[in-house]
Amino acid sequence: MKYLLLNYTPAAAWDAATAQTPSEEALAAFAAYQKFEQELVETGEFVVSEGLGHPAVSTTVRKTPDGVVATDGPFAELKEVLASYAVIDVASHERAVEIVARIVDALGEPIEIRPIMGEDFGADLGT
Repeated sequence: MKYLLLNYTPAAAWDAATAQTPSEEALAAFAAYQKFEQELVETGEFVVSEGLGHPAVSTTVRKTPDGVVATDGPFAELKEVLASYAVIDVASHERAVEIVARIVDALGEPIEIRPIMGEDFGADLGT
């Protein structure tokens, strides 16, 4: 089953990282993540991973009483912002949690695990 991993980072940390050279700690965490990602490539569980652009350059499109409107910036002001995503294809939800626990341990930031709806959606959820 495929899972989308959503990596969130504090907005202040995002701003600091884009305004200057990353800290030694940030570089070490990134190196640990890259090593772990390679392990997932080797096991066949890795699908894709990408960093995202700064929230300030995002666009939110929503339906309003006046019609569909596109506005600059994220949907709402947040203390944490979505910084990156990854897709993994694993045998179970438990395996997804095991993988994410290792990533969170390395990066120190929360990651949301969301099942991707597909032909096997619900199989691991008991439905």
